[in-house]
Amino acid sequence: MPPGHASDSRSPIPTADDVTVHALRRRWKPHKERLVRQQEDHPTNIRIHRACSWLQRVEANRDDLDGVLLAQWIAFNALYGQWDGVKRQSLPDRESWRQFLDRILKLDVDQLVVSVLQDHKRLVVSLLEDPFLSQHFWREPSSPRSGRDRSIAYRAGTWYLEGRWTMILDEVLDRIYLLRCQLMHGAATCGGKLNRTALRRASVMMGHVLPAVVAVLADRGADEDWGALCYPPRG
Repeated sequence: MPPGHASDSRSPIPTADDVTVHALRRRWKPHKERLVRQQEDHPTNIRIHRACSWLQRVEANRDDLDGVLLAQWIAFNALYGQWDGVKRQSLPDRESWRQFLDRILKLDVDQLVVSVLQDHKRLVVSLLEDPFLSQHFWREPSSPRSGRDRSIAYRAGTWYLEGRWTMILDEVLDRIYLLRCQLMHGAATCGGKLNRTALRRASVMMGHVLPAVVAVLADRGADEDWGALCYPPRG
C-alpha cells in the first residue's frame, strides 16, 4: 500500500450536517495507533489532537459566533502551522496554510475538499464579494483597486470552470483570515451587530472545509511529513 493511503474499506466523509469530532477522531484512530508505535509523541498525532480539541469547543459553543470562528481557525492553525528552526519561531500564517492546502489538494484524489467548494459555491461567492472582507477595502476604501477587488467574485466563475481549486480556497480563506484577525486583535466588538452575517458565513464555510481537510489528511496523508511542530509538548 502506498504511503499515506488507507485501504478501500475507509468510510466516505459524512455530510457537513453529521460530521462530529467523535467521527473525525474515529476516522483518525487507526493511523494514530500505528503512528504511536513509530513515535510516542508523533507530530501528526499531536496536530490532529490539537485540532480536534478546538473543534470540540466549537460543538460545545455553537451560539458564540465570535468564539466559534476563533476556535475553528485555531484548529486549522494546529494543522498547517510550521516552525522555522533557524529563527526559532512560527512561519507566517499565509505562507504556511498555502503550502499546507496545496499539498492537501494534491493528495485529495477523492475530491473531498473540491466537493465542498462545488456544493457550497453560493457561500464561496458570498464571501468573495463581501467588500468588508477585502484587504484592499481597508487599506484605501475609495481607491479603484478596492473596486477591482470586488470583481473577484465574478472571476470565481471562471476559476470554477477551470477547476482552479487552490486559487478558490486560498481566496476564501484569505477573507476569513481577515475576519479572524479583526477579532483576535481587538478590531471588532464582542457580539457586535455589524459583522454577524460575515461571521456566520465564515464559520459555516470553515465548518465544511475543516472536516474535509482532516479526512484527506487521515485517508491520504497520514504518512506524510507535515513539518516541524510548533511548540511541541514538553514535560
